[in-house]
Amino acid sequence: MQNQIIDPGNLLKADGSLEQKGYSTRSVLYYNRENIKAAPWRVKEWDFYQINNDEYCIQMTIGHISYIGSVNVVAIDFKKGSRTCIETRPILPFNRLKMPRDAEKGDLVYKSKNFQMAFSLSDGRRRLYAKIDDPKQPSVNLDIALEQPDKSSIVMATPFDEDPHAFYYNHKINCMPASGIARIGGKEYRFDPEESFGLLDWGRGVWPFRHEWFWGSGSGWIDEKRFGFNIGYGFGNTSAATENMIFYDGVCHKIDEVKFNIPEDSYSKPWTFTSNDGRFEMDFVPVFDNYTEDKILFVNKHCHQVFGKFTGRATLDDGQVIEVKDIMAFAEHAVNQW
Repeated sequence: MQNQIIDPGNLLKADGSLEQKGYSTRSVLYYNRENIKAAPWRVKEWDFYQINNDEYCIQMTIGHISYIGSVNVVAIDFKKGSRTCIETRPILPFNRLKMPRDAEKGDLVYKSKNFQMAFSLSDGRRRLYAKIDDPKQPSVNLDIALEQPDKSSIVMATPFDEDPHAFYYNHKINCMPASGIARIGGKEYRFDPEESFGLLDWGRGVWPFRHEWFWGSGSGWIDEKRFGFNIGYGFGNTSAATENMIFYDGVCHKIDEVKFNIPEDSYSKPWTFTSNDGRFEMDFVPVFDNYTEDKILFVNKHCHQVFGKFTGRATLDDGQVIEVKDIMAFAEHAVNQW
């Protein structure tokens, strides 16, 4: 079953449960945060941007898991196999970060003595800015623009079985051509819209303490048209809809279930992806495992975000088969206690 949410309204009922469950391709539901019926430390909110080409990647996050925040810039060089992270962690931020209620409008700004980051929206463009002069970390000067030529996206309103007040409201946007420069610790990263794309992962929710997820995303050019995909599972009860979607030339194509076939002995060996409807069949050759772990008090997070080349076939709603060859993208497996 793939329930598409069409009617606009609030995300949450008065009792804190979801008004509607399923997916949409635009921001249809309003994140009425005041209706959350859960302890403040269960609320988690983030805006995560990623910009990459075939050589390197920049990631930017402003977010929190209530009792601790994370504001960071990450630079990854695929060829060198290197990773640089510049980060500050606000303690007990709860709602002080003033996260926007909608992924399609509202700016997000963080400022401290040595740390400035901002995500702004205007006229179909997103601007990502950072200036960091922390003497204990590499300096950052970053100004990147993401064009959003169409509104195709995947938006999920998903419950969790563990708690009727738990939910995940997530908006992911692919295929945003990127331009700009990031200077980080003496190294320059340049992004050209002919070969670079941006991704937004906008998440708001109340999560169970223990959970596991699988997520993959990619964007590129095929036959001079924008092509992208979002695949994943583990983000709650997806019986109303999965978050699997193909994007092609500005149009969304909903697919059902996709399985990640990960080698048991190593994330660095080739993977495959299979789908129950036969519409997403891919081979994946890893290039770099962006492995992260975080252990603070009772928080214990582990994530293998593996970048590599996707090759295979994606089938659109009308039966057209898109041949995919060596698109640089990522797939990840996360296990968290937070």
